[in-house]
Amino acid sequence: MIYELYYWPGIQGRGEFVRLALEDGGADYVDVALVPEEQGGGVPAIQRYLDGDDIKRPPFAPPFLKAGRQLIGQTPNILLFLGGRLDLAPRDSAGRLWAHQLQLTLADFIVEIHDTHHPIGSGLYYEQQKPAAQRRTRDFLANRVPKFLGYFERVLERNATDGPGMVGNRVTYVDLSMAQVIAGLRYAFPNASREALRTRPRLRTLHDAVFARPRIKRYVASGRRLAFNNDDLFRRYPELDA
Repeated sequence: MIYELYYWPGIQGRGEFVRLALEDGGADYVDVALVPEEQGGGVPAIQRYLDGDDIKRPPFAPPFLKAGRQLIGQTPNILLFLGGRLDLAPRDSAGRLWAHQLQLTLADFIVEIHDTHHPIGSGLYYEQQKPAAQRRTRDFLANRVPKFLGYFERVLERNATDGPGMVGNRVTYVDLSMAQVIAGLRYAFPNASREALRTRPRLRTLHDAVFARPRIKRYVASGRRLAFNNDDLFRRYPELDA
């Protein structure tokens, strides 16, 4: 099967969590936003599924994935779908649910990361909400980052006798997503993340192991992986970093 990934061009965003799974799983996929508009791609192709009257079960927003006749939205839902097909999820029902639960917790974390630079409204520019962003980020770095990273470090510790990641005896899509979050935090908050990860060796090791995986390493080296930038989910504003 050739999967079609629909996500906005120019940013990693939430689409990158899906890309990492597709890349590591060796899947054939098309990044539709990169296909020229005259060939049926680009932003108009995304809008067609968001706005088209002929779409019976439309997604709310990208990312969404087309797999044959199925159209699947929401990052954790897409990864739940792909996990078993790409050998990136446990085979047992309890393990699959546990992986999905962890991915949903990561989704909560990602929302809080985004809201450091857009605490009032996504439709406003960062410059229009800087004082609120600074206040929000102080609390985020002091309280929320330790809570989330501490939790995921404990999950890794408790699974250490079974495997290298957070779930079962092999790397799963949750581990790929966790590594992406760590990479994003290091970009957005290099000082604060260095301190937060200093006492979380298992998370540091997980990040390094994921980005050393052969297919992920080739993906990064290929130039197809977009760089972090300040139009993205993770943004670097020095005044927000501790």
